[in-house]
Amino acid sequence: MSAHHTHSPRPGERAASVSEQQLQEQVLDALHGNTSLAIQGANSKAFLGRPVTGQVLDTRVHSGIVNYDPTELVVTVRSGTPLVELFAALEEQGQTLTCEPPTFNGQATVGGMVAAGLSGPRRPWSGAVRDLVLGTRVITGHGKLLRFGGEVMKNVAGYDLSRLMAGSFGQLGVLTEVSMKVLPKPVCSRHLRLQLPVEKALQKLAEWGQQPIPITAACHIDGHLCLRLEGGIGSVRSAADRIGGEELNADFWEQLNEQQLAFFQDPRPLWRLSLPPLTPELELPGTSVLDWAGSQRWLKSDAAAEEIQALAIRHGGHATCYSANVTDSPFQPLAPLLERYHRQLKAQLDPQGLFNPGRQYSAL
Repeated sequence: MSAHHTHSPRPGERAASVSEQQLQEQVLDALHGNTSLAIQGANSKAFLGRPVTGQVLDTRVHSGIVNYDPTELVVTVRSGTPLVELFAALEEQGQTLTCEPPTFNGQATVGGMVAAGLSGPRRPWSGAVRDLVLGTRVITGHGKLLRFGGEVMKNVAGYDLSRLMAGSFGQLGVLTEVSMKVLPKPVCSRHLRLQLPVEKALQKLAEWGQQPIPITAACHIDGHLCLRLEGGIGSVRSAADRIGGEELNADFWEQLNEQQLAFFQDPRPLWRLSLPPLTPELELPGTSVLDWAGSQRWLKSDAAAEEIQALAIRHGGHATCYSANVTDSPFQPLAPLLERYHRQLKAQLDPQGLFNPGRQYSAL
């Protein structure tokens, strides 16, 4: 390791741990050697985005829960920590991360969860990963270890950087630590399945959305609408009585979230379409499943990437390819103004373009 100087902590700040210093050293070496870095944890989401060349920076050396106070409903955890380890600690206290991030065979890390910003079936009702992030520690492209978050800390450019890290695919900095909001697990849950055509299902979901029904997941698959109800015993019971249908296996939601249902085994490329709520059923080429009460649609299709992305734009949404090497633009190409913002932000935080170059867009 070369003798770079890390900054000494300001009053009230925590000094970097040995493993955090190790990551910082690697960034400084890359900065001085002008080499790019491929940031990853378990690499469980390697299928998402464009391939990255560069020296691997493995966050898993920096693992463990730093601070967890169940009464405060906040947990601070290092980025290389396996999600399953965090879930187990929360489970012991009857708490959970409401965004339900997928673990991809138990491999995913906390840093990868934030970097990819993927949320599970509860997303429309409980918010996304970025909504739960309260603060972060980040190594920037200048090799500095900075702390963001809390009520007042903003970085020089005035961005709430912690939120921006969510879904940035490691292109803005190396996340070393994240503080997140946690909540008690629901007291009661029921899982129901109703035989309904897709138009009728969307109509019903729109109707129930206006009523105090404790739905926390809704998926339409194989001619059936699957629902999860969660909350107090009374409200769940009365909602279940009203809705009817048959009992659904509770494992269904995890299998949907972890992409283990039979639908996902189809060999055709997998696409995720994010659409405005209550978009009617689209004439999509291939087979599709509606998730998030219809605003997330999974599609198995051999259609051209341009065709699928154009269709998503036409309906006010965007499409992402979840299969590696199908297209050079797996993420929906950015509008010119948005691309300019992305470039400016990247230039502020990673001026040499060290981190995951081109992972999201070839221009970045």
